[in-house]
Amino acid sequence: MLPWKRVLRPLAALLLTAAVAAVPAATAHASDAAPTSGWNDYSCKPSASHPRPVVLVHGTLGNSIDNWLSLAPYLKDRGYCVYSLDYGQLPGVPLFYGLGPIDKSAEQLSAFVDKVLAATGAAKADLVGHSQGGMMPRYYLKFLGGAAKVNALVGLAPDNHGTDLNGLTNLLPYFPGAADLIKATTPGLADQIAGSAFLTKLNAGGDTVPGVHYTVIATKYDEVATPWRNQYLSGSDVHNVLLQDLCPLDLSEHVAIGLFDRIAFHEVVNALDPAHAKATTCASVFS
Repeated sequence: MLPWKRVLRPLAALLLTAAVAAVPAATAHASDAAPTSGWNDYSCKPSASHPRPVVLVHGTLGNSIDNWLSLAPYLKDRGYCVYSLDYGQLPGVPLFYGLGPIDKSAEQLSAFVDKVLAATGAAKADLVGHSQGGMMPRYYLKFLGGAAKVNALVGLAPDNHGTDLNGLTNLLPYFPGAADLIKATTPGLADQIAGSAFLTKLNAGGDTVPGVHYTVIATKYDEVATPWRNQYLSGSDVHNVLLQDLCPLDLSEHVAIGLFDRIAFHEVVNALDPAHAKATTCASVFS
């Protein structure tokens, strides 16, 4: 990729976030249109083969529907009870979520998991998140009692140790007031910048908590959660996976790995049901 393209992609993401802050309120929200069948079906009862409900956690600028139009049906077709939530809403900003303070978003996740467990009767849930949605739950697990209610956390391109947006955030000191503006208008974005106070607190004392199984699925073509190795976790119950080690032909970048990459989806299922895991290869796209 040409160097100027490497700069423009993360710059575009930053500009989109700023633009979203000015969007007027809409009359409908993603949660209003949540599917009434398929996923988010509160009458679903987990089976003996898949005893835990799966909660899908969208990424920054995502929502509970658009992020999961492929993965939610993929999991449902394999017998899972599947749920998704909206979190991190800013006042007057419809559809584009995950922009609020991440510690507050973790509180929303906590309440949603409680709701799912109460509806399904399950003792624990599994979490699958994309981007911020793969990192934010770690705050819930570590500080809000989530470890007692969660069996596994699977992150698709999670920015566990922050992002430098391909070096773009390193330019912030050259623009006085820019960092403060981002923190004031889109705190969820500011929290994800490598070295932020939020991430320092999150990762202090170790990346993981006992009793939870962690899986990270990364792609070396990631242009948002960069450098991509920042996504990996350290701990005794961690499985870090590079998508291209499973299929060298997979060119998925940050968005594609969460939205429609069936090779990544196959590895998600392996993480949810490791006792029946099947090798993930390029042919998994047809599974």
